[in-house]
Amino acid sequence: MLQFSTPDPYILWLTGAGVLIALVAWLPIALRKLPLSLPIICIGIGAMVFSLPAVRWQPMPYEYPDVTERLTEFVVIIALMGAGLKLDRVFRWRKWAVTWRLLAITMPLGIAIITLIGGWWLGLGWVAALLLGACLAPTDPVLAADVQVGPPKSNDEDEVRFGLTSEAGLNDGFAFPFVHLAIVLGTVAAAGEPWAKDWVLENVVWEIVIGIGAGWLVGKAFGWLTFHVPAETKLAATGDGLIAVAATFVSYGLTEVVHAYGFLSVFVTALTLRRSHRDHEFNHQMHDLTEQVERIAMMVLLILFGGALVDGLLSALRWTDVVAAGVLILIVRPLTGYVALAGFPADRSEKLTIAFFGIRGVGSFYYLAYALNRMELPEADRLWAIVGLTALFSILLHGLTVTPIMRLLDRSHGRDPDAAAAPPGLQGPAAER
Repeated sequence: MLQFSTPDPYILWLTGAGVLIALVAWLPIALRKLPLSLPIICIGIGAMVFSLPAVRWQPMPYEYPDVTERLTEFVVIIALMGAGLKLDRVFRWRKWAVTWRLLAITMPLGIAIITLIGGWWLGLGWVAALLLGACLAPTDPVLAADVQVGPPKSNDEDEVRFGLTSEAGLNDGFAFPFVHLAIVLGTVAAAGEPWAKDWVLENVVWEIVIGIGAGWLVGKAFGWLTFHVPAETKLAATGDGLIAVAATFVSYGLTEVVHAYGFLSVFVTALTLRRSHRDHEFNHQMHDLTEQVERIAMMVLLILFGGALVDGLLSALRWTDVVAAGVLILIVRPLTGYVALAGFPADRSEKLTIAFFGIRGVGSFYYLAYALNRMELPEADRLWAIVGLTALFSILLHGLTVTPIMRLLDRSHGRDPDAAAAPPGLQGPAAER
């Protein structure tokens, strides 16, 4: 008679990885027309797995601060490369007007309002309140992929999808000075040392300017190596999309070495690399590879997030925090987004859609982990609970509404939502082109 012993944990992990990869490939197709998103499924899987009595590990982010920071960082930079490679629109000031409005008006207003909510309503210290604003104001480039443009040359770059894609690509980098401001106020300023000049020159001017410049240089270098070296050695001829991952790591790594904003650098690298040969088929291959890596990493992260939710991530919440999280998603982002688009030449339905889909998620987790790894705050557990609940609200609300809203928007503007072989964003690379 066969006797079954306890399975080797390695074998269980291997089996789980196989199931996960299969879901990465299959679920986006199954969910294409349903009012349900891949992130919601991932969180549900995580909640079920970590609710099992046999699973005793608790994936709480504050118990593994370094792992949390690095895992979220990895997912974000891969998403930024994919977002930059998607964009067909040539980089021009006027053509990107919707982006500048969202960056210059929506995000600073969001940070200010959330900071006031945190300080006056929730009773947080002002440093913690500012950090909360900096974490929750930017649109997430990972979970916002469902409302982003599709693969390169997919002909679906309407104002809504372009605005949300370009905003998500740039606002993570431009939110970083405010994260650093919270860190400076919680460390240097708290010790009575001068800080304003160094913050402006280093964390604002230097890190933004050098981040953009380094991204442009790395993008130019990879663009030349990929498309313009002698024909017999062109990297584009290999069809190996791993070049995009290499460009991501080089851009982010070199920029961080010189203490500038790697998030900005990666997105600018992607835009510059795409511009090197805008219509080349290799852009599809680079985009598809980055998207697959992003989806796998995103699913792992959200499964762990689901586990953290059932293991008590939200236990530090107060009832005011729950209300505030709803206000942030339902009022603050839509209001600040719509204010920024006042006078912008777009239909009211497009403005409302852009304003509504300010998705929060992985980027917020990264900023919070980054800051708390560099300073101590007595409200750390509560901040994790508020950010986690806000991200959960966003994933559920936006995940359940994105498909019907975007399909309705397409139909109202004379576009066929079923024309593409595969949907954009996290729905996977197109099966046919």
